[in-house]
Amino acid sequence: MTTREQKKALGAPIDRVDGRLKVTGAAKYAAEYPVANVAHAVLVTSTIAKGRVRKLETSAAEKAPGVIAILTPQNAPRIAGASGNDSGAEGPAARGVEGDGRGRGGQGGSQGSGQGAQRGGRGGPPAMRVPTLLQNDEVHYNGQPIGVVVADTFEHAMAAMQMVRAVYDEEAPALDMATTPKIPPEAVHPLGGERLYKRGDVTAGLAQAAVTVDQTYTTPLENHNPMEVHSTVASWEGDQLTLHESTQGIFSVRNSVAKNFGLSPDKVRVIAYFTGGGFGSKGGPWSHETLAAMASRHVKRPVKLVLTRRQMFGPVGGRPITMQRVTLGATRDGTLTAIRHTSTSNTSTLEDWVEPALSPTRMLYEVPNLEAQYDLVRLNVGSPTFMRAPGESTGTFALESAMDEVAYALKIDPIALRLKNYAERDPESGRPWSSKSLRECYALGAEKFGWSARTAEPRSMRDGRWLVGYGMATATYPARRQQAGTTARLLPDGTIDVRAGTQEIGCGTYTIMSQIAADALGIDVSRVRFELGNTDMPETPASTGSVTASSTGSAVHDAAAALKAKIDQLAPGGLASNSVADIIARNGGQPVEVTVTSKPGPEQQQYSFHSFGAVFSEVRVDPDLGIIRVPRVVTAHGVGRVLNEKTARSQIQGGVVWGVGMALLEETHLDPRNGRYVNADLAEYQVPVNADIGTIDVHFVDEHDLYVNPIGAKGAGEIGITGVAASIANAVYHATGKRVRDLPIRLEQVL
Repeated sequence: MTTREQKKALGAPIDRVDGRLKVTGAAKYAAEYPVANVAHAVLVTSTIAKGRVRKLETSAAEKAPGVIAILTPQNAPRIAGASGNDSGAEGPAARGVEGDGRGRGGQGGSQGSGQGAQRGGRGGPPAMRVPTLLQNDEVHYNGQPIGVVVADTFEHAMAAMQMVRAVYDEEAPALDMATTPKIPPEAVHPLGGERLYKRGDVTAGLAQAAVTVDQTYTTPLENHNPMEVHSTVASWEGDQLTLHESTQGIFSVRNSVAKNFGLSPDKVRVIAYFTGGGFGSKGGPWSHETLAAMASRHVKRPVKLVLTRRQMFGPVGGRPITMQRVTLGATRDGTLTAIRHTSTSNTSTLEDWVEPALSPTRMLYEVPNLEAQYDLVRLNVGSPTFMRAPGESTGTFALESAMDEVAYALKIDPIALRLKNYAERDPESGRPWSSKSLRECYALGAEKFGWSARTAEPRSMRDGRWLVGYGMATATYPARRQQAGTTARLLPDGTIDVRAGTQEIGCGTYTIMSQIAADALGIDVSRVRFELGNTDMPETPASTGSVTASSTGSAVHDAAAALKAKIDQLAPGGLASNSVADIIARNGGQPVEVTVTSKPGPEQQQYSFHSFGAVFSEVRVDPDLGIIRVPRVVTAHGVGRVLNEKTARSQIQGGVVWGVGMALLEETHLDPRNGRYVNADLAEYQVPVNADIGTIDVHFVDEHDLYVNPIGAKGAGEIGITGVAASIANAVYHATGKRVRDLPIRLEQVL
């Protein structure tokens, strides 16, 4: 293969290098990893939303077959590093932020991957996410872990768990957003920066407007349901702990569990070779990892703890409720004069979490006068967390719906309105974009969709008895980069071994990292073996915030380039002119190895880094029954360099599917009496299935970004969902003439 051909490895739609392992079942996920003498643990969870556990009656369960131990708040070992709820403190205990890829470096936010990243940098969950580790008897939400049953088999553990009876001192929970008071403004600490952001004078801007739209848009509580539930296998050897964990962040789990047990991080090893979906819920540690380790230490044997599907509701987060009021003012020609956008979301009573829904509003359009304000309500529910494009998915629904309302009020084409207010620089920071292809995305998406065939009047398009609607919206997501490390080695058999402690969460990380390394070395991708998923490897950030390609990918590129330079120095002409045996002989008979740490530079303060896109949706609505179908969605995105066309396309398609679910199906229901998650299973929690999804036509704009990172990639994991719900809601209005501002869109709302 010539060098010219080899260079095509990066960007080529090659098959996943781990594909055969997955389709044959050879890929091992956390709970499948074989560990000798393993016991099985099951969580006992609360059935009230607020109060105290007066007593857990365990005598019958302790006598059940196979039971080894039952841990409760009365007998659980004390945890050295426990904080917050488990120290008995009332209310939120965590105020700091742990960076995990949400840092807005272009806005001066922290880019660190460790703990202590500054607030306002759009970091991760609270620095010490407040777990519930059986250290006291307080109950903060229905479904909270209040005990652990350990038995010789999973079936015995489940049977015994059902015999445990809890006696509570129950209190009235806060469960209603409308009647629960907002917390004091000084206690609101958003991930997206300050609570109140202003530029210009919104009151004066609205006074200049010929048309004003002032509406409230809501999104419901939603819950994570990846195919693989959260699971942990914990085993101790002396004071050394090994965790096989389903996670998006092996190092954050290591650090958290080590702190809980008062250990140095090098005493904890976390392994995650494959994760069966995470989408944010597995982006940081929860309670079950430490509880599994606690149980393992207590029974002196390895313990496997796998959450049930019902336990995915509450203990491991979800998307919070948002109530967003958007006020837009515009002149007759469509020029925006002002935006006021407020977002009220819920958190738990354990910790802070503010859904960063206002982030898109602050930077998406050129508008001189803008206010963005967060408010927060504490409810007795599980702590919210990241859920695919947290903030951008909820925020673009409100903003892009309001933009559509302005377009109709002014009788302006929705694309023309957006182009009228196109931001040539980041309006928030004033910095130039590192690259921006949004104009091209509008044009390409409109062409492929056939937008020109749209007639503007609502209810003006039909196909037989079906009402037809066309809607569009803008997509956006920050392009972030964090520090990451990689080791690359030339082995005696001529292969290149590349290692980085990142995670494979279904996005194709094994594949694109192999392509990046092959491209930098100028060799065929088949000669690269990429390894990940072990905290013994060089540290990288969590696979959240769409940072993996840009962060770990840059480190892989830099390590491969450094290895190539070292080989060339040892043997001029490198691999092309020398045998592997000769090169290794010149290196003292040892594999040639380099370790590189790659991190952002001064460009982070010079440019603004974002991906952009356009989403076009067609809906069909039955005028008599209110049935809504989405036969096709067309997208066009500028995401920098596409590292693998096949895996990138898959990422966008997955985001669109989720956007359809967000628009039409997903909603978690709480019992108002006791905070029970009513539809906590996949029979009642509605997600899209094949029959709900029509054609998804994905396009990428060729975009060359010289500043974002060494490989020019921005990440495509989350932008695919942004704008989708708004485009569908806008299409429903075009089809029916009924504006739905509350998700999910239900039959009765369009009848």
